[in-house]
Amino acid sequence: MNLETKLRKAEIEDKDTIWAIIQQSIERRKQDGSTQWQNGYPNMNTVENDIAKGFGYVLTVDGKIAVYAALILNDEPAYSTIEGAWLSNGEFVVVHRVAVDGKFAGQGMAKKLFDHIEDFTRSKGIQSIKVDTNYDNPAMLKILESKGYSYCGEVLLKDGMRKAYEKIII
Repeated sequence: MNLETKLRKAEIEDKDTIWAIIQQSIERRKQDGSTQWQNGYPNMNTVENDIAKGFGYVLTVDGKIAVYAALILNDEPAYSTIEGAWLSNGEFVVVHRVAVDGKFAGQGMAKKLFDHIEDFTRSKGIQSIKVDTNYDNPAMLKILESKGYSYCGEVLLKDGMRKAYEKIII
């Protein structure tokens, strides 16, 4: 069964669907015993800001939203200080707030999302993708490893230290 997946910018009409997906992810993180996303972030305001700033993207499967992510170009203040070292100093895409709809969980949708993000990055002539995740998010750690991301060190975000990864695209 080959489903058609597409990455597109999120629109304001998508916000309720996106928020529902993020709420599912918050609950899954909690069930997994994770501290990530357990303090009121992300919230509906985060989603609305992402969309307003053009950062919000959705991966659709046959037209239905399956995954949400924020893609930010060259702008993550927390990444300017890293305990370790990034692979590059060029332009980069930051991936934040990856959330998979429970209906699509376990179907490799996050991996498909990263494939699309790599295509997006290449198409814009951007050198690399940078991403961080919590220590207690084994699913994302496994995805990053399987997609060839290199562990670069730790970055400090509002809610604590995160493992930072980068992949050179071009």
